[in-house]
Amino acid sequence: MEGHEASIVTKSYAVGSVATKRLDPEYFQKQYLLDEQMIADRKAFFSSASDVGVAVDASAFYPSIEEFYGVGDFPFYRVGDVDGIIDEVRSLRIPEELCSNFPTLKRVLPGDILFTKGGAIDRTGYVKSPGAVSRDLIFLNTSKLPESERLCLFAYFRTDLFRRLLKRSSSQTAQPHLTITLVRELPFFVGSKPLGDAIGSLINRAYSYLDSARNSMENAERLLLQELGLVGWTPPEPLSYTARAIDVFASGRIDAQYFRPLFSEVEARLQSTGNALELGTILTTNARGRQPIYADDGLPVVNSKHVRTHRVILDDNRTAQERGSPVIIKPGDVLVNGTGVGTIGRAAPYLHDAPALPDNHVTVLRTKAVDPIYLSVFLNSPLGQWQIERRIKGSSGQIELYPNDIAGIVIWRAPNDVQQSVRAAILSAFDEERHASDLLEAAKRAVEIAIGDGEAAAIAYLNQVRGEN
Repeated sequence: MEGHEASIVTKSYAVGSVATKRLDPEYFQKQYLLDEQMIADRKAFFSSASDVGVAVDASAFYPSIEEFYGVGDFPFYRVGDVDGIIDEVRSLRIPEELCSNFPTLKRVLPGDILFTKGGAIDRTGYVKSPGAVSRDLIFLNTSKLPESERLCLFAYFRTDLFRRLLKRSSSQTAQPHLTITLVRELPFFVGSKPLGDAIGSLINRAYSYLDSARNSMENAERLLLQELGLVGWTPPEPLSYTARAIDVFASGRIDAQYFRPLFSEVEARLQSTGNALELGTILTTNARGRQPIYADDGLPVVNSKHVRTHRVILDDNRTAQERGSPVIIKPGDVLVNGTGVGTIGRAAPYLHDAPALPDNHVTVLRTKAVDPIYLSVFLNSPLGQWQIERRIKGSSGQIELYPNDIAGIVIWRAPNDVQQSVRAAILSAFDEERHASDLLEAAKRAVEIAIGDGEAAAIAYLNQVRGEN
């Protein structure tokens, strides 16, 4: 038995332990049994969702709404938007009336809490803006609770304990999956009002930092467009247009989308600056990663969900060996998502100190000719995204942006002072997001202290955190 683990439980316990009848050994791991005993020993701290007054719900199988992506202005939250912080600004938009047309497409309100339902099942998000939710998310209508209670719950949902509870409750198929029934049965931490107020104050400060970071990012893009005289510019969108046969044959594309006047107008405006160039002419590295061979140790793997707009997330990433990888991510690289509706073309500078590995959906760009942070802002701006939209290949659900396509993007090599101003705004946002992350981590830790050592110890810890920040 060396190197193995065994748990012995009674048949009556195994059969009656959960409503959906679990007999698989994963459900009875020793850590899970220890968690269960700890919760029983501290039952005064815990309650059920129904006792707290929280309903658990999810969108069901509504008809495909992919054709409406980008048409309206109502946020549509998906798995990629949820990871503690919900990316509300960059989430897909749909017409709000779809929620009325399809009753199984559910809405969430500010103060509700989301869980990812499949694959990475332990990711949690706090809703700040109303939106619709995809069927890959479960949500709790915590918006009906007082703010201190729902923020305390949000901090609890991010603890290692609750993440283990989620993992244990998930169905053990090829890919873990949460169900509404099982989530309803999970124990919810109920703290006192003083503890909830203290935790809520910390989380609200974290979101203030996030709002400031968002403003800094918007300022970086606005500065770029102002320098080009394109703030408020509306590109041409005629109902019909033509293209010369010679241009069609030269491009290798016969789809009308490729020849929209918008795209040629963008490139013409960039060329008129006298300082435009194709990205491929200044890149020393322009390569996708490969499918990682995951291992218990090695470098963190960065995939599409980690490459957000202007930032790369490193948080419990899986690791892999670098042997055989075509490219290693280094500080100062720019990462671009190469697949996925709503995520394709998203770019971010890699500002972390440690190297990492890209998977086969992430392209690594490296250049010394322009500032990498400026380059990522340009690619995320309308000027970059319009060009990316033109170069996307494939059909719905299987779209791709290859390194060769990225090389053809025309960029503006801005004066150095402009590049440095853009860089400063993004670095400011990076620092503000780091402060927010530290505060959210402290709120989570306070709940863990309260459960383990009592609320007085947790409040003392929070007072210390407030004094340091």
